[in-house]
Amino acid sequence: MSSTTLFRVRVPTQRLRRAEKIFERLGMKPGDAFNIFLAQVELKDDLPFPVTTQPARLLSTAEQGRMWEEKLGEY
Repeated sequence: MSSTTLFRVRVPTQRLRRAEKIFERLGMKPGDAFNIFLAQVELKDDLPFPVTTQPARLLSTAEQGRMWEEKLGEY
């Protein structure tokens, strides 16, 4: 039998409400999402997403179209 630990954290109310709506669409509860996050941290031995002060540049519409055609052919 696996043991569990109660983990409490303070988060902004509106952030939690918005996230709960997304989790509901996915059939999840916040605890499920947190467990998935922790599992990914464990698997990657790091955060499961980049944390940076310099985000990647967004692609222009033309660049997105070129990439689409390269990968999937002409629409």
